[in-house]
Amino acid sequence: MHLILFDCDGTLVDSQHNIITAMRRAFADAGLPAPADAAVRGIIGLSLHAAVQALAPEDTEPAVLQRLEQAYKEHFFRLRHEPDFHEPLFPGVREALQALHARDDVLLGIVTGKSRRGLEVLLERERLKEHFITLQTADDAPSKPHPGMVLQALEETGAEPQRTVVIGDTRYDMQMARAANTAALGVGWGYHPPRELLQAGAHALVHEQEALAHAPLQLLQCAGMHPAGQRAAAGDATETHATGRREEEGMKS
Repeated sequence: MHLILFDCDGTLVDSQHNIITAMRRAFADAGLPAPADAAVRGIIGLSLHAAVQALAPEDTEPAVLQRLEQAYKEHFFRLRHEPDFHEPLFPGVREALQALHARDDVLLGIVTGKSRRGLEVLLERERLKEHFITLQTADDAPSKPHPGMVLQALEETGAEPQRTVVIGDTRYDMQMARAANTAALGVGWGYHPPRELLQAGAHALVHEQEALAHAPLQLLQCAGMHPAGQRAAAGDATETHATGRREEEGMKS
């Protein structure tokens, strides 16, 4: 049995605008300058506590950090209930998930920096909850890139690391996968540039969402990428087995 673990924000759903807006409003409430959009995209994937720490000035007092976290939660909750709230699945993701879910040899899970409440709201809205056998969130384990979420998913499902692949759009996802001794598959439509994913340990990249229906299994079947065998160095992992093409030196983000 194969276990395929998906990151959420930037991999399955395009949520960056809501995250950036909520973070800007939280910093404004605290009387701090708002972080740049690029800085916020850079911390997507971390737990909220780690993200706020990374964005706030180094001398920010712990009490202010706590207020930032609470303000972010409140603003995101309000955004979610605004009439123009938009947090869409990336095109092709639903079909890919359905194709994988229909297989008898595949289990699906999520490993995300979102809260459990936020994740379950998303899955209920998109009617995808039944597709996933394990849901690991920032409420359950240390922040990425710590491997805790992946290790808990392995324990919960009984899957083996060498039959598991983590799919994500950030360096934190790739580092988490490598730390858990699983395969690491990067996606090219998310919030960190593909070159960063390779440098962080991605074994392969995909650039079309439709490829998610077959790319994870192709990666696990590739002897050169087999987690229990000889792993390719990040600098050599430029051949995208999932899409069947060679990435050029000037890789597009």
